[in-house]
Amino acid sequence: MPKLKPSKGAPYARILGVGGYRPTRVVPNEVILETIDSSDEWIRSRSGIETRHWANDEETVAAMSIEASGKAIADAGISAEQIGGVIVSTVSHFKQTPAVATEIADKLGTNKAAAFDISAGCAGFGYGLTLAKGMIVEGSAEYVLVIGVERLSDLTDLEDRATAFLFGDGAGAVVVGPAPEPGIGPTVWGSEGDKSETIKQTVPWTDYRDGEVDKFPAITQEGQAVFRWAVFEMAKVAQQALDAAGITPDDLDVFIPHQANERIIDSMVKTLKLPEHVTVARDVRTTGNTSAASIPLAMERLLATGEAKSGDTALVIGFGAGLVYAATVVTLP
Repeated sequence: MPKLKPSKGAPYARILGVGGYRPTRVVPNEVILETIDSSDEWIRSRSGIETRHWANDEETVAAMSIEASGKAIADAGISAEQIGGVIVSTVSHFKQTPAVATEIADKLGTNKAAAFDISAGCAGFGYGLTLAKGMIVEGSAEYVLVIGVERLSDLTDLEDRATAFLFGDGAGAVVVGPAPEPGIGPTVWGSEGDKSETIKQTVPWTDYRDGEVDKFPAITQEGQAVFRWAVFEMAKVAQQALDAAGITPDDLDVFIPHQANERIIDSMVKTLKLPEHVTVARDVRTTGNTSAASIPLAMERLLATGEAKSGDTALVIGFGAGLVYAATVVTLP
């Protein structure tokens, strides 16, 4: 039996650049209140959300991804031709095939990069980051573009009081490349499919196609069940990611959780006993819940505003529909 050649990848990987795109339309809570019986105070107290961005017809999943990716590639100081892989995490690209990643890879000017989509909900960025790290260390690509992008306004039921105010649109991207020392820690990830009914699409596409329902499918959730799971279980996962990376909360500079709900963020900070010096991402206030895009968008904003800086040690954790989760410690680009 012939002996296969060993892989010749980089010893380690890290994030080299980050970029984000938020749609031009800013939607305040007052617009949401036109279709649900609630108040601005209730929405803010329940979620922390003040505004969100909704895409127009031109701001497609592909278009937003290309804008964010161009910024990330420039930030990394490389050319698009050097990108060997494009991973797109999204649940709101409405063509089953082909993958939107292939269109993005072509329009960015990559040299026939491997390109594929993944569906891991709000944990999608963490899943993509882990796959990219593996590709670089294995040697199948030198640089990999990881994109989280959503147009959740297309999947929002504006009459659903539990979710109408939650979701926003946008794209976040990072370039992952080789590094001489670890820049992306071990990933703690998994799924709890027995809880899949807590966050789901209301009906299958086929029900709408066949006329069994006359309302376009939307995302719905059991708010209290999701809140309890995120607060108690995801704090444990976050701690496991710290342990796997060999650091303590005192070693952290930044905490970037999925921007689902500010009450969840506050509870996780308290449970993890994060020191006061740790900067906590709160992009949810003006961006809403953008699912797979939320972590890279929050990362980009923290670096742009100077609240975080290059070289900082950050804990990132995503969690959502599935239920799925992924947490790791990274060095910021």
